[in-house]
Parts: sequence; structure tokens; C-alpha cells
Amino acid sequence: MTENLLWPPYCGPDDLAPIEAVPLQERGLPGSTYDLLVRAAGRWPDRTALTVLPEAARWREPVRLTFAELLERVHRYANVLHRFGVRRGAPVALMAPNCAELIPAALAAQLAGIAVPLNGGLALAHLGELLRRSGARVLVAAGPELAPDVWAKLPELAEALDAVLVLRPTAAVGDPAPLPRIDGVLIGYLADLARAEDASAFTGESPRPGDLAAFFHTGGTTGTPKLAAHTHGSEVANAWMIAAISTLDSDAVIFAALPLFHVNALVVTLLAPLFKGQQVVWAGPLGYREPALYGEFWSVVEHYGIAAMSAVPTVYQVLAQCPVGAADISSLRYAMVGASPLPDAVRTAFEARTGVTLVEGYGLTEATCASARSFPDAPRPGAVGQRMPYQQVKVVHPDSGAELPAGQTGLLAIAGPTVFAGYVTGRDAQGRPVLDGLGTLVDGWLDTGDLARLDADGFVHLAGRSKDLIIRGGHNIDPAVIEDALLAHPHVTGAGAVGRPDPHAGEVPVAYVTLAPQTDVNEDELRRWAAARVPERAAAPKSVTVLAALPVTDVGKPYKPALRADATRLAVAEALAGHGHDVKVDAAVEDGSVVVSVAPGAGDREAISAVLDQYALRWTWSRVTPGPVAS
Repeated sequence: MTENLLWPPYCGPDDLAPIEAVPLQERGLPGSTYDLLVRAAGRWPDRTALTVLPEAARWREPVRLTFAELLERVHRYANVLHRFGVRRGAPVALMAPNCAELIPAALAAQLAGIAVPLNGGLALAHLGELLRRSGARVLVAAGPELAPDVWAKLPELAEALDAVLVLRPTAAVGDPAPLPRIDGVLIGYLADLARAEDASAFTGESPRPGDLAAFFHTGGTTGTPKLAAHTHGSEVANAWMIAAISTLDSDAVIFAALPLFHVNALVVTLLAPLFKGQQVVWAGPLGYREPALYGEFWSVVEHYGIAAMSAVPTVYQVLAQCPVGAADISSLRYAMVGASPLPDAVRTAFEARTGVTLVEGYGLTEATCASARSFPDAPRPGAVGQRMPYQQVKVVHPDSGAELPAGQTGLLAIAGPTVFAGYVTGRDAQGRPVLDGLGTLVDGWLDTGDLARLDADGFVHLAGRSKDLIIRGGHNIDPAVIEDALLAHPHVTGAGAVGRPDPHAGEVPVAYVTLAPQTDVNEDELRRWAAARVPERAAAPKSVTVLAALPVTDVGKPYKPALRADATRLAVAEALAGHGHDVKVDAAVEDGSVVVSVAPGAGDREAISAVLDQYALRWTWSRVTPGPVAS
């Protein structure tokens, strides 16, 4: 296959139809993520593949790997895993912040078996359940130097493991810390164990397109996060769809700072750059969560010639406040944004500060990563993007499932080569993972749970969520964990958690409860109770409101949109009051999304608009009388 067939023109919306005139299977995509890496190392052996920063303050002291060196390290790490019994279909858990050893370890896990990246910040109970459900007996983990908080969880998890392969920080110096002994568990530093392994080839069975490549945990809506299964074929296809955009060529440098337990980090900033031999500059272990990074960011862009980056709206909100100064950031062609709605004020401030276009996208773990993208030179206000090549999208009626015409709002569904294989629900008698769509997959179509409409050109316009995930700074929070914590209180009889709009995080969790009669408990006590019992700090509710009854539908089912509307009304009213605006605010649910109505006083419109533009919400001018949440 020629490079011309692999790389069709893809610069704008009109290119989609010509691209799809050639079947995907004729484009000559690599069969697996390993084949993709082998291709890159063969074409550009001496070109820098990875530049990994130890931390923000040491951004001039990176660890670099060429494509050939990256392949050699992946071979060594995969051969270690093979020596410990990992075979095709065997899961390997990875629990560490980003570092120079984790990146090849993730690729090695996909080569030898199935990678299972875990968020080490989750509660022990959740991590234990994810390990059990995945079936992983080998864990690649951050050592005491790299992430002491993650390392401290090891003793509680070790009983389910046969081996723990330990990672050191990027550019670590001196002798490593001594490792503990745990009966029945081999514990050793991965780099030391890999030193004697063959770097020229993998000794096991190489993966095929239909083989499972990774299990990624999702936010879920029922307690413990679900494990979504990706195949090698789906990851390679989605990575190609991202790399195919003609804006970035082989000399483009990509910036990566999202953790590798996020699909964006793997697909967008690790796999996609392999297609064109692009260098990726990886931030330190805290990524975008390291405060010091923002003071150095524009210098990093200038020094490394960053051409593209990917982040959530909260990152761009902070960067919009960071002076560019004397830094030359002309290399930065565009910045990708997704995971949560983008407030107009964030877009305006960032683009005004930098002159760099924010390009929105849409995706979810169950569709591998990305399903729609925008174009820097063809803006479509209000849309998150056009569907990507070879992915199909439709909007269906929430009740009947009938497909709706363009312009009508319903449930967004996706089909095509990137749709996941199912959720991992257990292991069969032979130890193979059991997969189940759990109602989200019907005849090859994935129910995204998102409400949307399509315009005449196939661009996706989101209109809210039918599912209840709370998205805080791009981080998915399952409302069930908050509700379970509150329902454990002896006086709570009902609980509902929703996202409240926030100008900094996009959403923050809040909760509504009902109480038993003659109960002597206040809302602040309930908030502290929940904060002490949720699995992670991000899920602690900012407020708990007591209601006489939780809202329900006509058939008695819980009605979360009414709670979201009330939380939105309160957030906007408080924000406006904080800016000196004494106005009436109401909120209602329209087509699944919350619409805020504001009654301005004379001359207040411009000032009120400036406040409202900080939020990702729909709002209108009207004269209304606010009221409490319906029950």
C-alpha cells in the first residue's frame, strides 16, 4: 500500500466522503499496536520518539528515546512479562503516574498480554475490585520514590498478585530504595529485571487485530468503575483517524500531560504520533496537575517547538491567565480540547492570550477514544465536531429507538471499527475474559448516553446527558459512590448526586437527600459524612441539600435532570449575587439539557453576560420567578 493511500487529504469537512470512498481495510493499517511501533522504528530508527520531563522545574533535563530505543525497551519489558507467565489474553495491571518507564511498559503489556491501566488515586476497595475483575496477577507499579501514596497501597493489594514490577522516577539517580518482601509475591525493579532480556525481538506470540489490547476503567454509573475492553484493531484504527488530519506532519511535536490511565493519553499522544514518526514531549508525573508547570509552560512550548496539545477546559482556563511574555509560541498550531463542555469565556480568553485556536472534539472510552473532531480552519460554533472517518453516528428517540432526522435531539449512538468489545464481567473456565455490552451495545451500535442533535453536515451538537456521570475537570465521577456514602448514614432515606456548574472545574458534585421523620442532622454534617466515605477526594460533594422528596418521573423513576436544574439555578444565582447583581434566576430542563433564564435589570446585560460566559451552559433573557426544585 502506498503512503498516498494511507494518508488521504483530510483538512476539512468536505474531505470525509472522498476518504470513505476507499474501504478502511484497503488502507494498509498495521494489525496491532506492536506492528505500529515496529513500523515506526523501521522507518525512523534514529528520530526522537519520546522526550520525558522529570518535573516542571527540570524541563531542560529530559530523558530521550529514539524509535529504535523505544522498540528495544518494549521488547525487554515484554520479555520480562512473558518470563512471568503473561501470555496472549493475560492482563497486566499498571498503576503509576507518567514516567519514562511507564510508557514502554504500557506498550509491552499490550504486546505480551492485555494492558490494564489503573488510577492509583482510587480507593483501595475499588482498586482491589478492578484487579479481581480484570484477572491481573502481575502489577507494574510506581515505587516509593515515584509515588509514595500509590506505593503505600501495595500491601493491601499484593495478596491478589504473583509479581510486582516497580518503576523509578524519570532520570532517577543513585541506588533505588530497598523493596519489601511479601510472601508469595516476587517484587523487583522492572529496569533491573529487563536488563538481561533480549532487546531485538519478543519471544512470545505477537498480537493480531482482533486480540484484546487493553482494559480501561470508566466512570461507570453503578458503583465500581467498569472495565471497557479495546482490541488492537480498534486502537490502531482510532489512532490512524487522529493522525490522518493533514494539519500535522512528521516534524510536528506533540505535548502530552494526561495520565496513561486515560484513553486520550494512550491513543492521541502515544499511538497516533507513531504513525508519522512525531516526537512526543511528556510532562512530569503530575502532568497538568503540577502547579509549577504553568509558570514554565510557554517556555516549554518555545524550547521544544510544540505543535499540538490535548487537554481539558480547566487547563486552558489556567493557561489563559499565564502571560506568554517573550516566549515564541508560533510553533503551536492548535490545541485540542474535550472531556467536558468548553465555556465560551475560556475559549475567548485562551485564544485572545495566545492566538492559538482551540479545536473541540468528542469521544468516550467505549468508542476507544475519539469519535468527532473540529477543524481549525472550518469552525462550527456550538458543535463538538464532525464524525471521524469510518465511524457512523445517528440520533435516536430515547424511548422507541427510532432514528431521528437532522436537527432533532435524542440519544447519540455510534457504530464502526472503534466501538469497544464490551465490559469485562469476569473470567470463563479457561481464564479468558468474559465480555458483555451490558445494554450499551445493540446490533453493533453503542448507546453513548449523551443527548445530541446532528446538523445537515453531520456535525454533532451535544445537548446534555441522559446518563448521570459528573465530569469534574475532565475526570469522571460516578454519582453512585456519593449516593452510597450518604445512604449509609442511619438517617438518610434517599440520595441523588449531580453535577453543579463550576467556572473552574466545569462541574463539581453536589447531593440532595431525604431524611427519616424527626431526624436531627444538618446538611453540613451530611457533607462531612459523605466526604469521609467516598473513594476519592474529587467525589466529595460540595454541598448536601435536604428535600422533602426527591423528584421522580410520572412512572416513579428518579429524575436527575430536575436536581441538575436546581443545582444550576443556585450556582448561577450565587455567582451573580457575588458580582453585585440582584436578579431573578430560574432553570428548566429542555431536551435533556438545563437552560438558565435570567431577568436582568436595566443596563445589567453586558456585565451579567460576562459572568454567565464562564459556564458551559445555555441561558436566555427573561422575566421569571425562581422556585425550588420540583418534587
